[in-house]
Amino acid sequence: MEEVRRVVPFECRRCWHVWEEEYLVRYGEDRHGNDRIVWLQDGVAVPPPTEGMICPRCHCQQATTFPDGYLRRHPELIPSQEPAKPDDKPLLSPVPKRLRFL
Repeated sequence: MEEVRRVVPFECRRCWHVWEEEYLVRYGEDRHGNDRIVWLQDGVAVPPPTEGMICPRCHCQQATTFPDGYLRRHPELIPSQEPAKPDDKPLLSPVPKRLRFL
């Protein structure tokens, strides 16, 4: 039985979130000699990744896959793991201040 690790990139069609999931794919034959492919994630058999995956951000079921190696060629699509740094500039209102009369 041959085992291959595959990282499958996904993109949500609703919120445009991009993420990757890692699978272990086992190729072999069943007892009758037919080809068999088993997809495993964390040691548990799962259905193969196809369109219709659930987005971890917005829970939409309209996620699609990218071709193999797509995110390696487009690293700008991968979200950063660290949170964005807060902006040090104070917020200024675009509305001018009104003069107060006593």
